[in-house]
Amino acid sequence: MIKKTIMGAALVGFILAAQAARADDITFAVVGPMTGQLANIGDQFKQGAEAAAKAINEKGGVMGRQIKLSIEDDVCDPKQAVSVANRIVANGIKFIDGHACSGSSIPASAVYAEGGVLMMSPASSNPVMTDDAAAKGWSTIMRLYTRDDAQGAFIGPWIAKKYAGKNVVVMHDKSAYGQGVADAVRKTMNENGLKEVLYEGINAGEKDYSALVTKLKEMKADVVYFGGYHPEAGLILRQASEQGFKFQLIMPDSIASPEFWQIAGPAGEGTMFVFPSDPQAKPEAKEAVEKIKAGGFVPEGFTLFSYAVIQAFAQGIERAGTDDPMKVAEALKNGQPIHTVVGEVTFDEKGDLKNASYDINQWHDGKYAPIEQ
Repeated sequence: MIKKTIMGAALVGFILAAQAARADDITFAVVGPMTGQLANIGDQFKQGAEAAAKAINEKGGVMGRQIKLSIEDDVCDPKQAVSVANRIVANGIKFIDGHACSGSSIPASAVYAEGGVLMMSPASSNPVMTDDAAAKGWSTIMRLYTRDDAQGAFIGPWIAKKYAGKNVVVMHDKSAYGQGVADAVRKTMNENGLKEVLYEGINAGEKDYSALVTKLKEMKADVVYFGGYHPEAGLILRQASEQGFKFQLIMPDSIASPEFWQIAGPAGEGTMFVFPSDPQAKPEAKEAVEKIKAGGFVPEGFTLFSYAVIQAFAQGIERAGTDDPMKVAEALKNGQPIHTVVGEVTFDEKGDLKNASYDINQWHDGKYAPIEQ
C-alpha cells in the first residue's frame, strides 16, 4: 500500500510538472486565409511560422520557454477576422502573426489594440492600418512588411517612364488592399506625367471577365496595372488570350505564388509584379530556406516574412525581458535592428519597417525572377 501511494504521488507529481511545463510555453497565433481562394497565402504564413518556431525552440526557446502556435483561419474576410481576433484575445494569446489581407487586418487591429496584445502583419500593406493606429495611440499594431504608398512610390514612376505614350489602364478589385495599392501607383504615375486611359474597379470572385477583356481590347490597352489577387489576374489573362489579345500586366506582390501560373497558364508569360527584394536570396535566409525546402515546401511569397515575425516576437520579448506586449512593442521600436531571415529590420514609431527595397519580378515559363530595372 505504501509503495502504491508513493508511486501514485510520483505519478501525480509528474503530471503536475508536465502541466506546469506546458503552462510555461508561450503561444503565438498565426492568422490568415487557411481556406478559401487565398489559402496559398495562409499556407505560406503557417509554413514560415512553424519553421521559425522549430528553429527557435531547438535553440532553447524564448527566455527558456518553448513557442507554441495557434493556427487561425480568417478566410481574408473582415467579419471572420474580427471574430477570430476576439477569440484570440479571449484565449489570452498576446502575440499575433497576421493577418494577411488589409481588409481583415484593419478591423482586427482594433480588437487587438483594445485587448492590449501585439499584432504584427507579415503581408498587409494598406497604410491605414498603422496610420490609424498611431493616430489613436495604439502602440501594439505593427507590420513586418512594406506599405502601399512605398510600393507606389517605387513602381509608379517606373511605369510612367517605361510606358510613356502608351495606353495604360489602372484597375483594382475594390478591396482595401487592391484599391489601396492601385491608388498609390496611380498617384505617383500621374505625378510623373503619365495619365491612365481608364481607372476601374472589378468584382472579385467572378468567373467571366470577357466583357472587361473586350473593353480593354477596344481601348487598345498596352499596359494594365491591376491591384488585386492571383485568381482574378489569372482568369483575366487567360480569357484575354482566348480573344487573341495580349497586354502587359503589372501587379503588386499578391501573385508571388505558383497558383497564379496554375490559373493563367502560358497566358501569364511576361507578367510583372513588385515584391520586396528577394528574401530567399538573402544570406540570412540560407539555412531556413534549405530546411523549409527539405520539408517539401518552397518558401515563396510571404513565407519568410511570417518566419521573420516569429523571430521579431522572440527577440522583442528577450530585449524587453518580459512578454508584456506593450513593453515588447516599445523594445522593437527602440531603433536597434532585429535580426531576421529577411535581413536586419528596424521599425519606426508607427510600427512600420524602415528603408524597404523592392524588385520587379517577371513570370517566365511557370517561374518568376527579378529583372534589371
